[in-house]
Amino acid sequence: MKKFSALLLASALGSILTIGSYKLLDKEDPKTVKVEHVDNTPIVNAAYSVNEAGELVALDFTTAAEKVMPAVVHIRSTQVNSYAGRQQQVPDQFRDFFGPFFRDERGPRRPREGSGSGVIISTDGYIVTNNHVIEGADDLEVTLNDNRSYKAKVIGTDPTTDLAVIQVQEKDLSYLSLVNSDIVKVGEWVLAVGNPFNLNSTVTAGIISAKGRSINIINPGARDSLNTAIESFIQTDAAVNPGNSGGALVNLNGDLIGINTAIASPTGSYSGYAFAVPSNIVSRVVEDLISYGMVQRGWLGVTINNVNSNFARENDLKVNAGAYVSGYGENSENSGAKEVGIQEGDVIVQVDDIEVDNTAELIGYIGSKRPGDVVKMKVNRFGKELFFDVTLKNKKGNVEIIEREPENVLTVLGADLEDVDSKTLKRLDIESGVRVKAIGTGQIRKHTDMEAGFIITKVDGKKVKSKEEVMDILENKKGGVLLEGVYENLSGTYYYGLGL
Repeated sequence: MKKFSALLLASALGSILTIGSYKLLDKEDPKTVKVEHVDNTPIVNAAYSVNEAGELVALDFTTAAEKVMPAVVHIRSTQVNSYAGRQQQVPDQFRDFFGPFFRDERGPRRPREGSGSGVIISTDGYIVTNNHVIEGADDLEVTLNDNRSYKAKVIGTDPTTDLAVIQVQEKDLSYLSLVNSDIVKVGEWVLAVGNPFNLNSTVTAGIISAKGRSINIINPGARDSLNTAIESFIQTDAAVNPGNSGGALVNLNGDLIGINTAIASPTGSYSGYAFAVPSNIVSRVVEDLISYGMVQRGWLGVTINNVNSNFARENDLKVNAGAYVSGYGENSENSGAKEVGIQEGDVIVQVDDIEVDNTAELIGYIGSKRPGDVVKMKVNRFGKELFFDVTLKNKKGNVEIIEREPENVLTVLGADLEDVDSKTLKRLDIESGVRVKAIGTGQIRKHTDMEAGFIITKVDGKKVKSKEEVMDILENKKGGVLLEGVYENLSGTYYYGLGL
């Protein structure tokens, strides 16, 4: 028994010494690393949120992404600057041989291409995108998420909101529904879906950072009382880059709350700030472009300024936020606000159920209305609250639908013409002519290398003396046209062939 006890004691001491030595060695060896392994179980729900019922629910982007991606398309726009159709002093006997579209020695010019995104909004192929994505394009190609490609036609554009509608000839397409963007909240999760840097079907996540943002990016140099750019952007920190323009900003249900339009960045790439046109504005613009070919915009008939504490102190106001009425614009006699008694110096603080903290919020809301709509306005007049019902008007001062005027021949040509004075005609030793003052998007730029300043002396061999004569000849012209003329600082006669 004693021998057994001694053996047990020796065994226990040996174990203690062994453990102690291991610990000592482990402590002294800094290279010893303990790696822990767990089951290879993917983490699907990485965060949680609280729903409207106050219940804790898993935050999951996959369902929304799967719904949205088939409805977001890649748009490639091409400006086809084809070969020059110029002939310089081509003798008559060779005219038939070369034809009116003689290619000069410089050969064809390379087309300019751009790309962006778009969102399918109906099963029959209507797509909303940004105006700047398709502006000036001679050819539009739309590629779906499943790599099917289609040619698209332009239905209508609205530069004041930087929106456009195009259409492809296809049926039963996946599409997104638009929701009321006025009810989305700052801090709400959103997804941005588009094609940045030609990386098709890219999904990024973020939150709504702000609402009613104006960054003075839409036509900043072409604004007047009847051509006011409508900027009331939703700001988000979801990553948006070049190529995302025209793509979708959606909530976690996969419903459209905005069209991604711009980024604020010192580098031209994402720096944390992206902006989308709210879906309420998108909805109105899209409906009008499809129905009328142009936007039926309601005008309040006031010029406004932002109100802050300094502005309020300088103007003896009793509120520190809102839209200050500084006047009625160039057409004050057509102002619906003036008619009902809104005065200069009033501060608009609410329209319908929308609180107005700045001019962008007011412009954005009014921009979602049509002529004839009545809005309820609350103003603060030096501390006193007053209420008005204002009937919005169109830019002509009434509530009628404005039809889009048919394109005239100069729009098709993409040219601005002016008559040439007699002194210039005498100096150039020509009987008559019409100067091409400027060249924009149209058939001239598409088919020729004509430059501004060209003086048209003949159209299809007929002498022209005025801008009206050129328009009369071309108004009902179909097919090829030959423009003959001169430049003031170049010798010889030049010929440009194009099609109408």
